[in-house]
Amino acid sequence: MSGAENSGADSFVLLQVGRRRFALRADNVEELAPPVKLHRFPHTSPLVVGVIVRRGRVVPVYDIAPVLLGRSSPAHRFYLVARREFGKTSEPSAIPVTGECELAAGEVHPLEGDQPAYVEGAVTVAGETLDVLNLEKLVTSPATAPAASSDAAATEAQP
Repeated sequence: MSGAENSGADSFVLLQVGRRRFALRADNVEELAPPVKLHRFPHTSPLVVGVIVRRGRVVPVYDIAPVLLGRSSPAHRFYLVARREFGKTSEPSAIPVTGECELAAGEVHPLEGDQPAYVEGAVTVAGETLDVLNLEKLVTSPATAPAASSDAAATEAQP
């Protein structure tokens, strides 16, 4: 991707959760980390599956698959570490991803119909339209929330 391709467009990291791909604004992403030891502990935080230690920091890991796909995340290959904003402060948070991530440019356009609060719009990359996720709204969504699309969840559940 060149600077000319980025002109007038936003940058996104495209990530894969299960068999579906989504987009996250690149300015929120810190790094793509290899799968490291996940430390689990008793808690009642929705979607938190544990923590990892990255660069000397404890980073919560959120399994967003129950919200996006309607079931827990399959085995993952990487952690996408992104920043969550809390007013004037922020903290890193990790999302398990199942496939390669890539950087792309595009313009966000609104989606038609009723969409979940964690979907900011859509971006079309190489003919594929992907939901643009709002990480803060996504990780505060109830784990039992219906998937973004019941058709997508049904497709995802097939072997």
